Amino acid sequence: MSRVGSGSKILSFWLMAALVLSASVFAQDSKEAGSASGGSQDQAGQNNTDPLKQPISEKQRKKNEKALKQELRGPYKKWLDEDVVWIITDQERQAFKQLTNDEERDQFIEAFWQRRDPTPDTEENEYKEEHYRRIAYANEHFAAGVPGWKTDRGRIYIMYGAPDEIESHPSGGTYERPMEEGGGETSTFPFEDWRYRYLEGIGQEVIIEFVDTCMCGEFHMTIDRSEKDALLYTPNAGLTMWEQMGMASKTQRFQGSGLERLGVGPDSSMLASKEFDRLEQYAKLQAPPPIKFKDLEEVVNTKVILNPMPFDVRTDFVKVTDDTVLVPVTIQMKNRDITFVNKDGVERGTVNIFGRVSTLTDRVVQTFEDTVQVDVPAELLPRTAENASVYWKALPLRPGRYKVEIAVKDVNGDRKGLWSRGIVVPEYSDDKLSTSSLIVADQMEPVPTKTIGTGSFVIGATKIRPRVGPANGKPAVFKKDKDQKLNFWMQVYNLGVDEKTHKPSATFEYDIINVATNKPIVQKVESTEQMGNVGEQVTLQKSIASAVLQPGVYKIEIKVNDKISKQTVDPSAVFAVE
Repeated sequence: MSRVGSGSKILSFWLMAALVLSASVFAQDSKEAGSASGGSQDQAGQNNTDPLKQPISEKQRKKNEKALKQELRGPYKKWLDEDVVWIITDQERQAFKQLTNDEERDQFIEAFWQRRDPTPDTEENEYKEEHYRRIAYANEHFAAGVPGWKTDRGRIYIMYGAPDEIESHPSGGTYERPMEEGGGETSTFPFEDWRYRYLEGIGQEVIIEFVDTCMCGEFHMTIDRSEKDALLYTPNAGLTMWEQMGMASKTQRFQGSGLERLGVGPDSSMLASKEFDRLEQYAKLQAPPPIKFKDLEEVVNTKVILNPMPFDVRTDFVKVTDDTVLVPVTIQMKNRDITFVNKDGVERGTVNIFGRVSTLTDRVVQTFEDTVQVDVPAELLPRTAENASVYWKALPLRPGRYKVEIAVKDVNGDRKGLWSRGIVVPEYSDDKLSTSSLIVADQMEPVPTKTIGTGSFVIGATKIRPRVGPANGKPAVFKKDKDQKLNFWMQVYNLGVDEKTHKPSATFEYDIINVATNKPIVQKVESTEQMGNVGEQVTLQKSIASAVLQPGVYKIEIKVNDKISKQTVDPSAVFAVE
């Protein structure tokens, strides 16, 4: 609410300043016009010509433009034309140019960064810090006769962040073409292929190619993969596979009208059909992703909700590779907050879900949209009001800071809800003992071999459904019931391995502590020796019946002691039993 109020004050200030300035200009124009015509006025002392309808003379227009150029100098010009040139919208740019003094410009710049702050309730603006870090990185690594931020590589880095993988050929030289480029061997100019595993609205495996045809360090972005071929215009050199076999002529490369001159080959027809896809991808790299639930996107953008629908969210972190972390997002809604409609004796509730994950510079990394339906027999609906419906989405992300925004809509009741948080995806370095999230789950079971790694709540070979705590910070609640189990799941990474035995040596201590008394209720210790054939990574899974615990709040602590690397970690989680 405070940010909306602040924005309203700034807007009001600008409007008042614009009205005062307009009145001053019109008064001056009226005075000059009156002087030029001998100051003709009626007996009431007013001009016969309405000053609001007087056109600005060419002389005055040029004078205004000159004054604007003189004012937009120094730090303001640099801020507009360098610092934020790749992230400022056209509307913001036009609004900034309409400001009339430095005080207004300072307020605009402050509001500009506030609108992009992923954590407005803290002093730091991570978006701004990350943006200037990227500019500094681009200037240091991509400069080529011009500052790095001006180059194509610098622009893409600032807008989309670091790629997931770079194939670099800094000196060019001998190049064995892949079959999709015609096969055969040639020599290339220096070039780089930047690969992004996923860009929302663009697709999977997005590859951006940069070529340095001048051999001067200026790598420009291209959608023509033949542009890197240094022997493209050399007769009978750098031939494709079919050209070497006499099944095609190199001159055929220049007889078509396509985007690329890769030469005839076994994949020629497929490549031609993909040219429009390449053009579309090029355009989409600079456009926002398509959105299915427009109303929920608007909720995320405006953060204005009149009739909020409550729901709870939990995020966890599980290592996949050295530079990829699986981030399961669990969304939980109470049946009492969903509007059900009776159809043929079955009560059905429908909820639309829209999620968006973005970087600190507001680059959308992923979005997800889904519709969840809950069916309950009509006679059982009153007894299931306190039951929860759970939705799960697993997102692969690189380590770093992100903003997660989730909007839900109760379709039948037309209520909407919004959840927004900043998260830090951990980096799992090879030499540091670390763990995944410690997940407290109400369901945990092995999955069939054919469904390993697929389906909702499935991590590896196990289905784990987390119990989600309420948004007020209280712990997740389990019922004291003989049929209700408390399940604990966690992975341990980078255990040390003995050089002689090639096995790890570690102990795992489990403690369930009553928070009120600070006394352990359950204690257990096991070791890698007892667990059999284990490696650097270990998955810990334990279950107990909730009936063995009295109502109250508890904390589960798991202490991992690696005897080889001499490192320890002790993650914990809190839950309640009623």
